[in-house]
Amino acid sequence: MRNWPEEALVPYAHILEDEQPNGGMMGIYSDDFIEEYRPFVQRIHDLGAKMIMQVCYGGSSTRYQTEDRMIWGPSAVKNPAYGVTPKEMTQEDIRTVIDAYAQSARRVKEAGFDGVQLHAAHSYLYSQFLSPYFNRREDSYGGCIEKRARIIFETLEAVRKEVGPDYPVLIKMHSTDDWAENGLSIEESLWEAKELEKRGINAIEFSGGNPVVSDKGAIRTRIHKREKQAYFFEASKRIAADLSIPVISVGGHRNMELMEQILNDSNICYVSLSRTLHSEPDLPNKWRQNPEYNPRCVSCAKCWAPEGNVCILDRRKEAAAKA
Repeated sequence: MRNWPEEALVPYAHILEDEQPNGGMMGIYSDDFIEEYRPFVQRIHDLGAKMIMQVCYGGSSTRYQTEDRMIWGPSAVKNPAYGVTPKEMTQEDIRTVIDAYAQSARRVKEAGFDGVQLHAAHSYLYSQFLSPYFNRREDSYGGCIEKRARIIFETLEAVRKEVGPDYPVLIKMHSTDDWAENGLSIEESLWEAKELEKRGINAIEFSGGNPVVSDKGAIRTRIHKREKQAYFFEASKRIAADLSIPVISVGGHRNMELMEQILNDSNICYVSLSRTLHSEPDLPNKWRQNPEYNPRCVSCAKCWAPEGNVCILDRRKEAAAKA
């Protein structure tokens, strides 16, 4: 079994005080957070792991207090999953968000985190700028992929000015199309990834898919069939072949043998675990003891609920205990 590094990615933190896609999420919008996070980061370091914070502006992909705050988007396009129509951003608004990302990255570094990741996937604001479906602007931030990606390039430049050339800056973005008409294409994702590499990004985590409304009215992320693991591997592998920076594969990783195969048979350097850890936080230790251990997670996506990301099996256990 490969000796994998231990690195943790902190759940996304919102970068402006009055904007957050979900209640109860972490924040990084004020210098007050710097001292608060330092003991937390130090504890993780003492346990032998590294920690990267993910930072995000959510935009219209939210149901959280949507009536009480201003929600920005690249264009005033109604979100098909959440029903929220954002205010089209002015260029001054765009500069505000870019600066918020940069200052948040500075705080992440000063708090002792080992890197920062920009969230540009899953129909959040920067993902929407990249998508022709959401981005219908006619200025220098809309139109061809070069213009739609401009806000991300300018954000990376602003972040670098705050954290310096050597601090790890990563991005999470889509590797494949948005499975929707007029969405981001894999060719555009490849072009953007190559540009980000030229501009100094340190690693890219490739995901995909946007939230949609199911027949039952529930919000789900449109991905491949649940029984298939490594949802985004083929598209990520294709892009990784043209990159020199580390590429991270995410999406439905539940089998050690398959993950080893991904790392051995492609230019992908790392794999990410997310929902499997909602179900079993100690899963990496179980795999250390037994690489053939079969996790209880089956990627049913029922851990994704308004009350929080908690495994449905644990919810049922808690409900039974209360009954």
